[in-house]
Amino acid sequence: MHRILVVEDEEAIRAGLMDLLDIEGYDTASASDGQEAMDKVKQWKPHLVLLDVMLPGRDGFDVIRTLRRESDVPIILVTARVEETDRLIGLELGADDYVVKPFSLDELAARIAAYELAKSG
Repeated sequence: MHRILVVEDEEAIRAGLMDLLDIEGYDTASASDGQEAMDKVKQWKPHLVLLDVMLPGRDGFDVIRTLRRESDVPIILVTARVEETDRLIGLELGADDYVVKPFSLDELAARIAAYELAKSG
């Protein structure tokens, strides 16, 4: 079973993502800030990270910088930041994908499945 870490500070969004992933059959864990995300990645070794950019403490961009020095885990940014410069920064720092809130749960599930196929194939 693939492990997905959901990093989101808004409880309602985090809970919704966790519910979606549980229904899809994934093993999930969550973090509500950047430091907790880093700790969970080290301890839990997820197969994929869904990462918000605007987090308390360490923001998502800082988390990506650190993760890329230590891991090649796929990262999908899930954020309300819609500016092209934000997308470019996220992708240049090492994010594998960028999804803007509000998003379709079906689209997000399809993107996650695509990473699963890429890893298994």
